[in-house]
Order: sequence, then C-alpha cells, then structure tokens
Amino acid sequence: MQLQRSPCSRAVAQRKCALKPAMRIAAPALQVACQAGRWQAGENDEKLQPKEVILRSVNMAVVAALLTIGAAPRPSNLGIQDYGAGIQTLSLCPSTPNCIATSEEGNDREHYAPPLTYNPQDGRGRKNPATQEQAMAELVSVVKTLQPDGFTPKIIKQTPNYLYVEYESPIMGFIDDVEFWFKPGPGARVEYRSASRVGESDGNINRKRIRAIRQELEKEGWRSTGF
Repeated sequence: MQLQRSPCSRAVAQRKCALKPAMRIAAPALQVACQAGRWQAGENDEKLQPKEVILRSVNMAVVAALLTIGAAPRPSNLGIQDYGAGIQTLSLCPSTPNCIATSEEGNDREHYAPPLTYNPQDGRGRKNPATQEQAMAELVSVVKTLQPDGFTPKIIKQTPNYLYVEYESPIMGFIDDVEFWFKPGPGARVEYRSASRVGESDGNINRKRIRAIRQELEKEGWRSTGF
C-alpha cells in the first residue's frame, strides 16, 4: 500500500532551497570571518575610505547571517503519523536526497532504509530476548556516545517507545532531525527517520549516521532487517 504524503511533506518536497551543505559554504564563511577579524584587530576605521568601511561592514553582516543559517525552525511533521486504516509510521521523506526513512518501503526506494530489530530470531531473540526498556537504554547509550561525522547529538524527547534527537554539525550549526520508534507488535521492530533540516544534498551523512548507530547496536545483539 502506498502512503500519501501529508501537505507538509509535499510543501517540503516542492521547496527548492538554495542552501548547500555545510562543507560547501564553510570555507567562504571562514575566509570572511578571518578578514573581518583582521580588520577588527589591526586596522583603524579613520584610515579607511567610506566605501571601504561600508564594504567591510557588509562582510561582518554576511558573517553574522552565515553563523545563523543552521538555526532553521523545527519541523512540524515530527512524531508518529496516522495515515488511517490502522497505518501508523514516521513521516515520509521530501523529494530531496537528504533524508532516509523506514516508512518509505512501499513508496520510494531511494529514500528507504530497512528497520532494526533488537531481538533477531536467529540471535538473542531466541536465546535471551531483551525487553523494550532494555533496548531503549541501549539505543540511548549509543546515541549519546557516537558523533558520526562530528555531529553532536542532543536528545529532545524520549518516551518508552519514541526517541527524537537533534544532531548539530560541527560547522555552521546545521541541524539534522533523527527519530526512532519502537513499533508495537511482533518482531521487536524499531523504525527510524533521519533528515537534514535545510539544503538538498547531505553527502550521504544521514545513511552514514544510521549505519554507525546500527553497527554499535549490533554489539548488543541488534540487527538490521534488510541486510
């Protein structure tokens, strides 16, 4: 069954954001910052012509703007979405490639990533199954410990079956929104969604992040249901 994207998802999909990933704009920003710093530290405004003062003031304004690029508002489509007919899942991805989600299984294979299970039947699920509370503790521990690609995690919301984490990039403060949902029912299944808040391309950071988390969880007995 193909899920219908919410109006919010369609709006995000149609939006063509002009921003590029942090690594593509960080260098120019740092150059401007260095130039502005040299101006502040060693040059006298009285020696500058009016045109130079204006141009350098503009540079300072550009730096201030660049340093707040990552401060985009939190998305409104976070959490468990109810699509009717008893279908509940995390939000679908926009059309841009900077998002992956388990909910895209029947919709968009480019954005799809397989769910996790904390009790695989050929592993600890057969011998010594973990409780959901134990599995959540394992997930939280891994999230707090890992910093894939230098992104700093911050847990925003945690319930017995849901975890929402913001990952902040080391440069420019870009935020990625990552959600995990312990889906009710058999299989000890954990769904997730990892999406960049701004831009279009993510340099495959979202997939790399989930892969790093999965590999650490495998040491506790977890496994991907897809590979």
